[in-house]
Amino acid sequence: MDERLCIACGACVILANCFNNTPPSVAESPPSPGPQRSLRHVDKRGFLQKLAEFIHPGPDSKDELIETLAEAEDNDIINAESRVMLEGVLRIADMTAGDVMVAAPRMDVLSIHAPYDELLHIVIDTAHSRFPVYDGERENIIGILLAKDLLKLQRAPELNLRALLRPATFVPETKGLNDLLREFRGNRNHLAIVIDEFGRVAGLITIEDVLEEIVGEIEDEFDEDEDEGDIFALADSTWRVSGDTSIERINESFGLKLSEEDFDTIGGLIAHTMGHVPKRGEVHEVEGLNFVVLHTKGGAVKWFKVMPRVAET
Repeated sequence: MDERLCIACGACVILANCFNNTPPSVAESPPSPGPQRSLRHVDKRGFLQKLAEFIHPGPDSKDELIETLAEAEDNDIINAESRVMLEGVLRIADMTAGDVMVAAPRMDVLSIHAPYDELLHIVIDTAHSRFPVYDGERENIIGILLAKDLLKLQRAPELNLRALLRPATFVPETKGLNDLLREFRGNRNHLAIVIDEFGRVAGLITIEDVLEEIVGEIEDEFDEDEDEGDIFALADSTWRVSGDTSIERINESFGLKLSEEDFDTIGGLIAHTMGHVPKRGEVHEVEGLNFVVLHTKGGAVKWFKVMPRVAET
């Protein structure tokens, strides 16, 4: 008898919580003379749905929602790629342009007064499709040059570089990535200059930077395959180095004496030393060399740009 009584009491509690959802203000208000149609649509959930939501309530926070996605993957409801993308969508909701931008000192920019050969050299070495162009000071951005438009100068040297520039878009550091992505898609502009609170150039951000926060690194036709090599000498006496390059090969190539006991790759060593997941544009010094993060994927550095450290004066 006691067991059945407990079950009955438990059922009453469940039913009371499921169906007693009418706000006190509604329950205590006298019937209005107008139509009551709205009250009939307060809650159309069925008993089983209410019971299920009472027993297994939905997530109350973003962290709980991410845990729910992980459980869905464990239960083969969604695959790993879908989970990563959904988590990326949730993540960018709280991120701003300042979180993702390439910092101003690491921006590849072109001078409006540079000769054609110098411009072509930078375009080939960096493999970007769009470049901020400045006049005088680096912070004085006057427009954006598409790499493909540079070919017009080769065919017609009398052309003025200014005539080839596209208008530059400026956004604050606090610009939300959700809003920025919407604007990128709406105006078909894929690059924006990021401005700090004092109106100075803080960096730049591209639509690719935003999308990579959702889907991971987006490779294009300029990205070398991993099996094509791991260290590339560039024309400006710097190197492009894969994050998967072994410590042994780094030591041999650059004459370093890094320990090979704790880490196998240069990417793993630098990430551990920095104490966090490296971000694009960050710089880490290793025995007199600066390792600049060019690309990351899945929390690991895929490519560095390596250059001698400039001595401070």
